[in-house]
Amino acid sequence: MNPKYLSLMVAAALSAAAMNANASGYRFGSQSVSGQGTADSNTAEAADASTIFANPAGLSRLEGTQISGGVTAVVPHSTYDDQGSRRYANIGATGGAAHQDDYAPSAVAAPSLYVSHKLNDQWAVGFGTFVPYGAKLDYDNNWAGRYALTSIDLKSVTLNPSMSFKLNEQHSFGFGIDAEFMKAKLGQGVDVPGSIMFLSANAANPAIAARRAALLQAIVANGGNPAALAAAKDGHATMDGKDWGVGFNLGYMFNLSKDTRFGLSYRSSIHHKLKGDAVWDFSTVTTDAKVNAVLQASSRKSNSPALVDIKTPETLSASIFSQVDDKLAVMADLTWSRHSRMEDLHIQFVGTGEGDEVIRQQWKNTMRASLGMNYKLNDAWLLRAGVAIDESPVDKASLRHPALPDSDRKQISFGANWKVTANSSIDLAYSYLKFDDASSTYQNQCSTLAGPGTCTGNGETTIGTWRTHMSLIGVAYNYKF
Repeated sequence: MNPKYLSLMVAAALSAAAMNANASGYRFGSQSVSGQGTADSNTAEAADASTIFANPAGLSRLEGTQISGGVTAVVPHSTYDDQGSRRYANIGATGGAAHQDDYAPSAVAAPSLYVSHKLNDQWAVGFGTFVPYGAKLDYDNNWAGRYALTSIDLKSVTLNPSMSFKLNEQHSFGFGIDAEFMKAKLGQGVDVPGSIMFLSANAANPAIAARRAALLQAIVANGGNPAALAAAKDGHATMDGKDWGVGFNLGYMFNLSKDTRFGLSYRSSIHHKLKGDAVWDFSTVTTDAKVNAVLQASSRKSNSPALVDIKTPETLSASIFSQVDDKLAVMADLTWSRHSRMEDLHIQFVGTGEGDEVIRQQWKNTMRASLGMNYKLNDAWLLRAGVAIDESPVDKASLRHPALPDSDRKQISFGANWKVTANSSIDLAYSYLKFDDASSTYQNQCSTLAGPGTCTGNGETTIGTWRTHMSLIGVAYNYKF
């Protein structure tokens, strides 16, 4: 048997591909509440210290010392309808729950904190910390796609010290270091019943018949009862791990006039060497513990470390901001993400002699376009709005995995800044995101006839459709010294 193993590192790698709020993939909400209010089209505005994330060159525009602390809540609604998921070798349906509507959390939230300080007319420094990506799904252990994934919980945080240099009234430059931490836990079903079905259904094949006979002999030799196989249930695997990675980000701003400026910003690829532990549980496969022990041994799955090397995609953004008059400002942002770095992922099982788990990604590069505006209602209130369209890096249904049921989406946002005192203000933002229906025909291509150590996987196919929309609600407090 070659039961499928989708490791912690797969989920983390998929999620890490979304480096910021301007990228598709498993991104987490927004890193700036003021930016969220314009659908993140204000990257050339430098409205507050959160410019550290959007474009560090904007630090040169901030006076004194400024603090901006916020939190963004993501309220998702997602459903899944199975359309015939199959076990490996197409020997039968996976069974289990065909409709899922409670696997996404009711709400999750992430904080952000930015501090800026102007040293002199040319130099400014800052520090930001934010959540770049995250995932939390719990399908349960009996849904139709359980052999691909049962649950994932991914958390991350970035520490981003930054600085800017103002060359003259037209040109400003910014630089930052990105120290990125991720921590994840993942669960997945093990198709023991399907393995037994395959051995029985192909008994006419001499090689498979020999494997089946060897399994029965081993059970008897271990004191187990082969009849217990008739009622075999799934096994289960859980994984957890963590890792730090380091990258950098750059920014440039050009002032065409005192009211109009252009911006360029770049966030580098980050290399992660993800390490975790896999724990396999065959204890509930049958009621005969001796049979379970033989099944786990024959599967060649034992608790072990696991490892995968990935490089996350870099992003490049171009933006414009123009203060049309005393009340109205307009802005736009175009972001390119090099998701094509995410080719097939090879997960290694350290010290086991097992072949790699190969996750077919072959992601495409994406573009995100957003437009926004500010309107000064009065001295106390500034209103914001924005729209965006965002491509998914998932190229087609055959490459869409349950850990990342991503698709193209459209976004509309509204926001406001309330000036409480001369030195303090509060930002509010609401966004609605509508995802295109996301269909999957993803198949793990590891053959059950592959020789020992060749590959890991059972070749099951997940066939179904996800339908998703979500709301983002943000609030931030800003203070100037």
